[in-house]
Amino acid sequence: MVRTRFAPSPTGYLHIGGARTALFSWAYARKHGGQFILRIEDTDLERSTKESISAIHDGMEWLGLDYDEGPFYQMERLQRYQEVAQQLLQNDLAYYCYASKEELDEMREQQLAAGLKPRYDGRWRDSNQSPPANVKPVIRFKNPLGGYATFTDLIKGKITVANNELDDLVLIRSDGVPTYNFSVVLDDLDMNITHVIRGDDHVNNTPRQINILKALGAPLPEYAHVPMILGANGERLSKRHGAVSVMQYRDDGYLPEALINYLARLGWSHGDEEIFNRQQLVEWFDLSSISRSPAKFNPEKLHWLNQQYLKKTDNSRLAELVVPFLRKDDCDVQRGPDLLKVIDLLKERVNTIEELADAAVFFFRALAPSEELKEQFFTLESKPLIVDLMEKLSQIEDWNRESIHLTIKNVVKGHAVKFPKVAMPLRVMVTGEVHTPSIDAILELLGREETLTRMHTQMDKFPYS
Repeated sequence: MVRTRFAPSPTGYLHIGGARTALFSWAYARKHGGQFILRIEDTDLERSTKESISAIHDGMEWLGLDYDEGPFYQMERLQRYQEVAQQLLQNDLAYYCYASKEELDEMREQQLAAGLKPRYDGRWRDSNQSPPANVKPVIRFKNPLGGYATFTDLIKGKITVANNELDDLVLIRSDGVPTYNFSVVLDDLDMNITHVIRGDDHVNNTPRQINILKALGAPLPEYAHVPMILGANGERLSKRHGAVSVMQYRDDGYLPEALINYLARLGWSHGDEEIFNRQQLVEWFDLSSISRSPAKFNPEKLHWLNQQYLKKTDNSRLAELVVPFLRKDDCDVQRGPDLLKVIDLLKERVNTIEELADAAVFFFRALAPSEELKEQFFTLESKPLIVDLMEKLSQIEDWNRESIHLTIKNVVKGHAVKFPKVAMPLRVMVTGEVHTPSIDAILELLGREETLTRMHTQMDKFPYS
């Protein structure tokens, strides 16, 4: 059975790169009827936090990346790591190293000065000297001195590294906590992980991990290293270019299915398909279709994709999502027009839920136009047109879009002016803005009483003759 895992370190939020790795691992397991495991790699005691663990759970839940087992925590498995380290010591596949930090720093400086690659020199590997007093040793792995570590990456192809390029890595620190390269090997082994799908910043770790697995006589999983995500400028993705918490995208008004769709297309493709649901993703997903080149994060593309999903989303669901945004903007949705009708009018004009809320605010509380807009549209020339319009609007018996449009047209015709001469001052009076949907549709939703109240409120902003 295919078994994949997502193993984040809880030292920050779940970001875009991590979410994509989780998505690919999830999709591969689902495609093959396998299992997806969540593991929290919390051995970085100084940086791991409960808040980060919550952020990982929240992000995965929002994205709908359900897991079959876990979450497992490495700090709850310390005894297991110690047991295997002792096994390696007994089999002469590991050793105690008593080198101090000062000694290691001096060694590194000397190697750099000589133009050499900094690496542990193996001074305690086969040493017969007596251990120094009061020094807690680390346990190092006896990496093979000759030969090669070779594996076929399911994305990058065959990779071979000479063992003499690798030094004896630390398995257990002096405080008894395992290092990443040791704990991840045992976790994957114990959890029967068949496919390790992770970022390509781990490629250099893989030969080390393979050598540990071979020393344990354990089977090797398949490895697939996903190229990194770059910003639109071609540099490493930064917060300025989209490397923010997954939950920030929720808070900015993106739909999870749109973000899933976008993340899937970051480095993976199925023909020319741009928009697809998660069922199609599972059906189509294949590691061989992941590009070997880094993907570029394009905020505009995500904006566009989210808009496509908004257009197709049920208005009732959008209403649930937009209400919190409106409340933050001091809007009482119970005292305005039908929110579902407002959403139906606006949804094709916006890219996010946040933009939808911004566009809907004037329906639920009157917005005062800026001084610039009043100066531009509240003029002596337009005043008699608006006075005439107010009177005619108040006489409409059947308040609907058609009758409102006809009334505005009659005022335009009666004063021999172009439509915007009446519609623009009217729009600014009732919405406080100039870019809105059709004014007759807006007035229909606002209702006659609210429309006339807003117009009366703004009339004293017009200049006197």
